[in-house]
Amino acid sequence: LRAARRTFKTTKLRGPPRTDLIFGAAKQILESQDEGAIYEAWAKEYGVAYEVPTTLGGKKIVLTDPRALAHHYARESWVYVQTKLARSFLEHTFGRGILWSQGEDHKRQRKSLTPAFSQAAIRNLTPIFYSSAHKARSAWEAMIDTSSGNSTVIEVQNWMDHISLDTIGLAGFSHDFGSLDGKSTPITEIFSTFGSSKRSAMNVGLVLLSEVFPLLEYVPTPRTKLFHEMQRIVENISTGLLARTRKEKEEGVLDGKEDKSIIGVLIKANDSDSSIHLTHEEVLGQMKVLLVAGYETTSISMTWALPELAGNPDIQSKLRQELLTLGEEPTYDQQQHSLPYLDAVVHETLRVHPPMSDFIRVADEDDVIPLSEPVVTQSGEVVNSISIARGTQIGIPVSCVNKSTEIWRADAKVFRPERWLEEDGIPKKAQDIQAYRHILTFIDGPRTCLGKGFAVAEFKAVMSVLVKNFVFEMRDGPDTRVELGRGFLPRPKIVGEEGTDVPLRVRRYDG
Repeated sequence: LRAARRTFKTTKLRGPPRTDLIFGAAKQILESQDEGAIYEAWAKEYGVAYEVPTTLGGKKIVLTDPRALAHHYARESWVYVQTKLARSFLEHTFGRGILWSQGEDHKRQRKSLTPAFSQAAIRNLTPIFYSSAHKARSAWEAMIDTSSGNSTVIEVQNWMDHISLDTIGLAGFSHDFGSLDGKSTPITEIFSTFGSSKRSAMNVGLVLLSEVFPLLEYVPTPRTKLFHEMQRIVENISTGLLARTRKEKEEGVLDGKEDKSIIGVLIKANDSDSSIHLTHEEVLGQMKVLLVAGYETTSISMTWALPELAGNPDIQSKLRQELLTLGEEPTYDQQQHSLPYLDAVVHETLRVHPPMSDFIRVADEDDVIPLSEPVVTQSGEVVNSISIARGTQIGIPVSCVNKSTEIWRADAKVFRPERWLEEDGIPKKAQDIQAYRHILTFIDGPRTCLGKGFAVAEFKAVMSVLVKNFVFEMRDGPDTRVELGRGFLPRPKIVGEEGTDVPLRVRRYDG
């Protein structure tokens, strides 16, 4: 009855045919190297809102229209909520923290975390970002010194992992994981295992079928076993860090210094009887989210920047010149206001290579979504809005919107930081995307990424140190291709390499 109601009340949009009777178009999208290009081709054929067939007769409405996206994100977390499968996965992986919560519960949790991500807080954390970057610089210089020439080949993704992990450990939890000092850590090992695991047809089938039958996510496969091991590791680390910090606070070791750190803000919310009180379970949930998100997504973004710079030596030289002209190590405020090309390189990387390529939500009540341009329905009717029945799935194709030629002009797929500095570099249609810097990388609305300021400041600090001190080149020449590898999240990898390796030739910059 619910399915019949959705069919009756939801506008019947055009879309690609169901080429696979079991999986619809879902398998094609999941296995694609560039799902954004698939969504964009469909948008050109069917309009800015269209219907995509999914597993076992299901369907989702995909939105690529700026006005529709603004409407959707204004109602995120209340009208448009996470699917049951997504919430189940998030609860088992991270607990009932900020990613799992919805509505007023999400609003309360977010409010409790906000002080840890203020500009003042990030400004105070900036020395930690630089400290991690300089540790990597020193290690790379030692590697070059022991090589036969003035350069060496370095697998940079592994090093970005180390920088990200040690940074979130120190900045978030006052804990040094020591991965930049060569210490082996369970969390880096488990994420490396994700990168080296092979995708089987059975895994793909189970992932897609679990959208309809959520219990299938518990079927023991090598992939689900990895997830369970990751959950155990993150749980143990978070529990240990929280217990240690509480003990140190009770013993007076911290002397109030932790109050403005992320873990300090969490403990304060846990101890509070105010409206932003967090339970012990919620505190652990936030720690798990911050540990994984602060490690994984930032590492992926910083890794993507390096092969882009290696493949575009003119851009790399221009960035280095800006950093050298400033001379001193950029402060947080100089990062924000005195290094426009660094800002452009960072945000072009985030635009072209979002760590999360799409999101699925489900309507929790009936809605009408306005469009900025009309679409043609299955019956041939031209409409300027679409009706959405409760229970309808909505797809937001982030990588498509970020790189759409309809939104970002003909060179949308090109890595070109200059677009962020030119007077008309950001097209009017892109400006209509109301998210942070007109890209959906950090999504938008009430669920916009709380740590985006933290991530961008860390990204800038690391790039400023590495690009000022080293020259990056493709190990196998300018024709080297980079593709998506398979990790916990999709990661860059050099074509032909094992796992998610990104080996680059790194040369000391001599001036």
